[in-house]
Amino acid sequence: MRKWHHQRGMTAIGWLLVMGLIAFFTLITLRLVPLYLEYSKVVSVLESLTNEPGIGIKSRREIISLVSKRFDINDVRDVSPKLITVSKEKGLTRISIEYERREHLMGNIDVVASFDKAVEVPSR
Repeated sequence: MRKWHHQRGMTAIGWLLVMGLIAFFTLITLRLVPLYLEYSKVVSVLESLTNEPGIGIKSRREIISLVSKRFDINDVRDVSPKLITVSKEKGLTRISIEYERREHLMGNIDVVASFDKAVEVPSR
């Protein structure tokens, strides 16, 4: 009687599936990492505004101009400083930004990422 031999490795179809999964997740990573790196730059710009002297008494136009300059320095190109909203209430100035980024993934599939960040600084 003949003994069954144990399997010694993956088949070609198994290798193709594994390689396809690796390629798919690599593609997703390569498309999403730049979005989150850009968001981290936007967050650092907004948080740097808390250390700016007199930011609470500046007008919306002055704040947008300041943010625009910092976006240029930090190489943020796909987010417009005009998306900044400034609201003043009860001795606090709230500076926030909310935006979406759409990145083409493959074929007719896109990835949409929504970002939202706000900082509060005293008005005086």
